[in-house]
Amino acid sequence: LPGAVFLFLADLDQSMDGVSVSDSTEELVIESGRGVRHYWRDLWAYRELFYFLSWRDISVRYKQTLLGVGWSILRPVLTMIVFTVIFGKLADLPSDGVPYPILVYSAMLPWQFFANSLTESSNSMVANAQMISKIYFPRLALPTSAVVVSFVDFGISFLVLIVLMLGYRYAPTWRLVTLPLFTLLAFGAALGAGLWFASLNVRYRDFRYLVPFVVLLGLYVSPVGFSSSIVPQEWRLLYSLNPMVGVIDGFRWAILGGDITLYWPGMVLSVILVAAIFLGGLHYFRHAERTFADVI
Repeated sequence: LPGAVFLFLADLDQSMDGVSVSDSTEELVIESGRGVRHYWRDLWAYRELFYFLSWRDISVRYKQTLLGVGWSILRPVLTMIVFTVIFGKLADLPSDGVPYPILVYSAMLPWQFFANSLTESSNSMVANAQMISKIYFPRLALPTSAVVVSFVDFGISFLVLIVLMLGYRYAPTWRLVTLPLFTLLAFGAALGAGLWFASLNVRYRDFRYLVPFVVLLGLYVSPVGFSSSIVPQEWRLLYSLNPMVGVIDGFRWAILGGDITLYWPGMVLSVILVAAIFLGGLHYFRHAERTFADVI
């Protein structure tokens, strides 16, 4: 990290509640924070760390690549083309009165954000093992900054959606003002799942192989390449047990308007599930981080 690490080391024995030094053995003890009150205070005190971690990840993500940030556009666009051909042309699935490429791409936005966030945050603790074992800081900063970085790709990809809508002359409606609410829902789902996998990946490295499988499977069981309206009504609530169903449907409802409708029982269920995943992940992460420095 830039100068921030040196600042941490210089103030280590004076201003950090999570670090104590034994006089007799001169042993450095790195703790996860003394109590919830101090931990959340430390998150604010270390707010600049979020910036340094995020900037580091952004600067190295596409380093020494030919396309650079172009990958943020190329991946969702290629996926959109494949899904449009398979589901829109060959399977001839309904598009709810929306051009099929726009229908798919509006779902790719939250899904790509979730997939990138989950992949990066689940590996954030292991990737920063040296940092964790040497200095104290709120460990929550690592997976959170990984999710925040994914907003960069999200913003770039959103520009492509604007171009698509202009090309098809498809105008949004007033529902667009609700998009931040569904973006917040996507953030909660990504960070909650990321906290679970980041914690488990420290102790059980098998999870680094499980995450790509979860992402690939989720892409096909979530309504990315098709509209969830094709799911029979009697199965809609059960299908909504996948929390990303509500997130994706919410994005489409907010961006596309028109004949796009929301299945409100499923949306309520998705909100409840995302809240449970986020709060459960946060609780488990806080419990497990006490041993991160020892296990990692």
